[in-house]
Amino acid sequence: MAKAFIVKGKESRTEYGHPWIFKSDISHIDADIEPGDIVDVYSSKNKFLGRGFYNPKSQITIRMLTYEHEEINFEFLYNRINNAWNYRKQVADINSCRVIFAESDFLPALVVDKFSDILVVQTLALGIDRFKNDIVNILDEIIKPRGIYERNDVPVRLLEGLEMQKGFLKGSFDTLVEMTENGVKFLVDVENGQKTGFFLDQKENRAAIAPFVKNAKVLDCFTHTGSFALHAGLYGAKSVLGIDISEHAVKCATKNAEINGLDNVVKFQAANTFDILREYYDNNEIFDTIILDPPAFTKTKNAVQGAIRGYKEINLRAMKIIKSGGYLITCSCSQHVDSNLFMDILYDAAADAKKRVRVVEYRSQAKDHPVLLASPETEYLKCAILQVV
Repeated sequence: MAKAFIVKGKESRTEYGHPWIFKSDISHIDADIEPGDIVDVYSSKNKFLGRGFYNPKSQITIRMLTYEHEEINFEFLYNRINNAWNYRKQVADINSCRVIFAESDFLPALVVDKFSDILVVQTLALGIDRFKNDIVNILDEIIKPRGIYERNDVPVRLLEGLEMQKGFLKGSFDTLVEMTENGVKFLVDVENGQKTGFFLDQKENRAAIAPFVKNAKVLDCFTHTGSFALHAGLYGAKSVLGIDISEHAVKCATKNAEINGLDNVVKFQAANTFDILREYYDNNEIFDTIILDPPAFTKTKNAVQGAIRGYKEINLRAMKIIKSGGYLITCSCSQHVDSNLFMDILYDAAADAKKRVRVVEYRSQAKDHPVLLASPETEYLKCAILQVV
């Protein structure tokens, strides 16, 4: 097996367990190797550090699989997937959950989500994609789903030299799948919905809103297919309005309200959240509770300043239209906006809104999205529950 040697002084991150080795970290490779092959990783002093997938087309040139001398084969994959599934059975409601969270489950670039009895798979790097058939067979054997769907229509695959594609990997089924989360029914579009069709990482945060929405007038911004809004309705909100810029998302959300019998309480409107928050302030519209769950405002370090401005604006405007003593449930899934920066943004928004704000609870992603301690990139979701006075 070919050996990749790390530049002197850059070994520590790998030794401490970070799963990525960048192109600039590699001094040389001692043999011919093809993109997607497995390579042994060594320090500059010829100390074995582990092995991983190699792809010179990617800035993340090596993705570490193991720090031991072990074969990367069907048995290896079976054990990793089985361990991931056993963990979910211990900590999560497995009717709907993330089965495999890539690097956090020691299977880099592999994402598997479960919606009822359907699995959705993403193989986002060349190395893991080579094992796709084995992965599907293992998932089928361990979990025994009714069907498996591939959502590899993701631009990041192009950086790996892979094509974008989607389709059935096991069975043929209606790709509009009904699942249940915290007692709420959702129709998940596994073929055309965002990412794998639904954002499972907020499951525990959606359950946590119950005390703050009962008998409340609720505004849910960036509602997507209505996940927070419908939880608010289930938890006894007096009225809920969900806002999303996508007409398609609003139609899906409206259908979800209907199948839960909540369409008299939970309504949806296609609108730009930035515009609607200004309009409500101008019209003296007040809410008991506002939920902000926007998409990532930045996916690169270079765009962080713009993201800061966006997060500050929506939080400031929301704080201005919450009744005294009401609640703001505000989130960020931007990896490059860390927890400290997010809280600084909320502090600045509160100061400019001239509001006194208490932190009731600070939360992160659900337990089926575990954080790998050596990899800060695996911790991305922030959720603050604030009381605005």
